[in-house]
Amino acid sequence: MEIERKFLIAKENLPKNLQDYPHHAIEQGYLSSEPVVRIRRQDGQYWLTYKSKGLMVREEYNLPLTEASYLHLREKADGILIVKTRYRIPLPQGLTAELDVFHGKYEGLLLAEVEFDSEEAANRFTPPDWFGEDVTFSSLYHNSTMAYS
Repeated sequence: MEIERKFLIAKENLPKNLQDYPHHAIEQGYLSSEPVVRIRRQDGQYWLTYKSKGLMVREEYNLPLTEASYLHLREKADGILIVKTRYRIPLPQGLTAELDVFHGKYEGLLLAEVEFDSEEAANRFTPPDWFGEDVTFSSLYHNSTMAYS
C-alpha cells in the first residue's frame, strides 16, 4: 500500500546545496494508465510497477526487470517518457521528502512526495515552509497523467 501526499515546490524555495542530498536518475514510461502499469529505470535498476486507482492511498506492487526486458517494454510505452532526478531530503519525525526535479517536457516542474505508514499520519502531516501547494488530490500531477498529456 502506498500512502503519500504531494506538493508543488517553487524554485526559490528549494533547499540549499540540493546536490549534497542522495539522488537518483529516473526514467519511466507507462504501458497502461487504467490500471497504471509503469516501467522504471532508476540508476542501474529496472522495475515494472502496478498501481491501483486512488489519490492519496493506492495499492502498489513492484517487480524487478532485467535491462533487456526494460528496453523491450520501453519501446511499447504510450505517451512520453518521464525523466527526472529524485532527491531524498530528510524531514522531522523520520520522514523523507522525495523531491522530483523534472527534465524534458516538464523542465522546471518541482514536486515533493512524502510517504506515510497510515492515512492518519498523512492527514496529520504539517508540511515544512518550503513546500508549496498541496496537490495530493489532483490527478494532474500523477506521472501517469503527465505521460499522456
